[in-house]
Amino acid sequence: MAGLWALVLLLPLAVLSAAGRGCLPALCGAVLSAGACVLLARCRAGGGLCRRVCVLVLGDLGRSPRMLNHAMSLSRNGFTVTLLGYPGAKPHRDVLSNDKINIVYITEVMTTMKFGSKIFQYGLKVFVQTLQICYILLKIDAPSYMLLQNPPGLPAIAAVWAVCLLRGSKFIIDWHNYGYTIMSLTHGDHHPIVLIAKWATTLYDCPSPIFRETPLELQHKLFTKLAKDFDAFKARSESVPSNLEQTAFTELHAGTGTVTHIQGRPAILLSSTSWTEDEDFSILLKALEEYEGFINSGITLPPLVCAITGKGPLQEFYNNLIEKLHFKHVHICTLWLEAEDYPVLLGSGDLGVCLHKSTSGLDLPMKVVDMFGCRLPVCAIDFPCLHELVKHEENGLIFKNSHELAVQLKFLFTDFQNEKNKLGVFKRNLKKSKMVQWDENWDETVLPLLAASN
Repeated sequence: MAGLWALVLLLPLAVLSAAGRGCLPALCGAVLSAGACVLLARCRAGGGLCRRVCVLVLGDLGRSPRMLNHAMSLSRNGFTVTLLGYPGAKPHRDVLSNDKINIVYITEVMTTMKFGSKIFQYGLKVFVQTLQICYILLKIDAPSYMLLQNPPGLPAIAAVWAVCLLRGSKFIIDWHNYGYTIMSLTHGDHHPIVLIAKWATTLYDCPSPIFRETPLELQHKLFTKLAKDFDAFKARSESVPSNLEQTAFTELHAGTGTVTHIQGRPAILLSSTSWTEDEDFSILLKALEEYEGFINSGITLPPLVCAITGKGPLQEFYNNLIEKLHFKHVHICTLWLEAEDYPVLLGSGDLGVCLHKSTSGLDLPMKVVDMFGCRLPVCAIDFPCLHELVKHEENGLIFKNSHELAVQLKFLFTDFQNEKNKLGVFKRNLKKSKMVQWDENWDETVLPLLAASN
């Protein structure tokens, strides 16, 4: 066949229709915060049917889980993958040890000039990035597909499209933030772009297999590891029997090798963040201050360990705020976990908190999908499309301010180890949901399209 052809594939984060496919509506649209749109364009005839794919992210590879998931799914189905992106966080060992995935790190283009207007400096950066992307893509073995995450798409879309024209590759764009249900919130149901999006094939974003409930043995191992650096995870008792190995939450019985939860243990509240303006963590800090006040006033509540994972530009600012808090019953620790430890921690928690509120107010938080995959209920701050993911009173609670969050924490952590309380109900609802995992969903939706395009 000659000429160009294009196939639009939209992967929205819409979750509503996921129920019919056995995927919990609240879960299925997330991570992509919403869905994704994939544009496949065959740029030249006679490109060959090699099973090579180039996956490109103009961002930190280790912090681009959706594209890592794509790479893993492609390799699992026999494709050889070249994974391009910026160095930073270490990807999961499953990616690093995969012999079908070759990681090529790109040096991030930084503008250090002190002269010229900002527009000139930005234009120069785009020009250099374009040359850099084209050079790298022309240097690697010609792939049958090039898969690009967007945003950020400037100047990558133009550069990758040009290379596709030269090399006869098919161009795939994963619009990881927007799907038709998200677009309709700003454009309306009958806007042309929304109608086009509805026409496209939908890939619901579901948790990858690494996100699941954590067995007590693994919980104890992780808590023991974290106790080396964080006092909140250390054993609370100074006199631990010689036949026991304790953390703040678990104990290992040396004689039997069994691990159990400690009676009267603290509750574990988890959150993750990139420490950007999209998330106002002062809301959580104020809620924890109120929670501390509840206990001081005589209300029976468990002590609380709040672990916040992630790195980002505002981390130091919030660390300074945390240092000024002098809690007796609440312990806050900010930490950065290895890729293998993060899902283990989520699967060990009692409750998750999501403060994600994007600048657009339209993209759903991937962290909640991960938490739901670990059967971890979530309290999430309200914004326009959140209902697609978090179902109030079903798999979590939605709040609008710090006081509402504080009241929810008090409600959920009252007698929290009793499986009959509301927190236990949420966990059982998540277990019963029988969520479709990423692998199954990807194989059913994306793989047939790749096969058909050949």
